[in-house]
Amino acid sequence: MELLGIHHVSILTGMAERNYQFYTQTMGMRLIKRTVNQDDTTSYHLFYGDAEGNPGTDLTFFDIPHLGTAVPGSSSISSTSLRVKTTESLRFWKARFEKLGVDHDEIKKRAGRNTLAFRDQEGTRLILAAEDGEAGVAGGVPWKHDEIPAEHAIVGLGAVTLTVQDPEPTALVLTHVMGFRKIGSYTDEGHAIDVYATGEGGVGAEVHLEARPDLAPERPGRGSVHHVAFRVPDSAEYDEWYERLSQVRLPNSGKIDRHYFQALYFREPNRILFELSTDTPGFATDESVETLGEKLALPPFLEPKRAEIEARLRPLEI
Repeated sequence: MELLGIHHVSILTGMAERNYQFYTQTMGMRLIKRTVNQDDTTSYHLFYGDAEGNPGTDLTFFDIPHLGTAVPGSSSISSTSLRVKTTESLRFWKARFEKLGVDHDEIKKRAGRNTLAFRDQEGTRLILAAEDGEAGVAGGVPWKHDEIPAEHAIVGLGAVTLTVQDPEPTALVLTHVMGFRKIGSYTDEGHAIDVYATGEGGVGAEVHLEARPDLAPERPGRGSVHHVAFRVPDSAEYDEWYERLSQVRLPNSGKIDRHYFQALYFREPNRILFELSTDTPGFATDESVETLGEKLALPPFLEPKRAEIEARLRPLEI
């Protein structure tokens, strides 16, 4: 029983239209699912990923209009990585960001890789990470974009950084409960960060744990990360993970069927929300791969309420 890597990362947005423009036009990602927050069907839930909607490529956003601005702090997922193939790709993206006015830093090493940190229009903290031939969990299939050559396209999610006041309890959950292994450490902006990996390893299967006892807890808002999900291969292992959390008496959501994947939520000791999500059945259960994201998709248990849901949703001009 082993987690395969990062499944998806879910973030808060207060402006879905600008969000759509940034991630599809600026970043060249594909809108693979246009649906609703199943816990609040008055809110859109947008999924961006690779050309096929593969697990491990999904950056998702809950649309909450008029949401306030996040105040960064501890007990947070403080950065999310997106994978590109090479350092040359980072140079392409740096030039593109300069041309389009995207807020970004310089290329620098993190965990032994070349990276480029940047922010979207809501302050979401993102990092492009170059694989440069590194072994590890495979990436996805680039989505075609007129301005972004395939060799420089985003091919999936990379490491997430957890920023906490006390890293030890979080590290214990990562290693003793979730099966991650510590593989190294590095320093960024003078702060120590430990690196944990699961599955085949590589940037798509890492969690970076930063100790910041000097920070107050984050105040969530636009641009803050709601949760990170980790990949479970199938329903059989999903059931085993549910039993595992029960055995260690870690409070959790219980089994939840999201239709596109099965989900299991829990908070680690620093209150960051984790999810375990199955790779199966995937996003092509109610749309073909060719038409992913083109219409409002609802899981079967919400389909009878489609008219009511659509009437309460604001028009989405994308």
